Amino acid sequence: MDIEKKEIETIAAAMLDKKAKGVMSLDLRRIGTAIADFFVICNADSTTNVVSICDNIEKEMEEKCGRSVVRMQGKENAFWVIMDYADIVVHIFQTPYREFYRLEDLWADAERTDYKDEEPDGKQQ
Repeated sequence: MDIEKKEIETIAAAMLDKKAKGVMSLDLRRIGTAIADFFVICNADSTTNVVSICDNIEKEMEEKCGRSVVRMQGKENAFWVIMDYADIVVHIFQTPYREFYRLEDLWADAERTDYKDEEPDGKQQ
C-alpha cells in the first residue's frame, strides 16, 4: 500500500470511528488547478461530533502515519473544519454546510472513493 493511500484510509477510518457520514476522498492529482493531491470529506450532525472527528483524525494520523496537521481552520466554531496536511486536505462539515457548499460537485472531475462503516458481520451499512 502506498503512503498516500495509507494516510487517506487512516483519515477515513478515523472519521467513521466517530460516526461521520458521507465519508469520501477525491483524487485531485489529474486536475491542474487543485490545491492538494487529495480531499477527504465528511459531515456530522453537531459541533460536538465535528470536533470529535477532528480530534480523532489528529490522533490517528500522528500515531499511525507520523504526520501532524500543518494548519487547521474552523475548529473554534465547528461548522466547517479544514485540516491541511499539505498534500491531503480534510474537510469536516456540519451537514447543512456540506449540503450548501457541495465540494464533491465542484470537483466532479476528480476520481471519487466512498468509504462506509462495516458492521460486525461484514456487511456494509
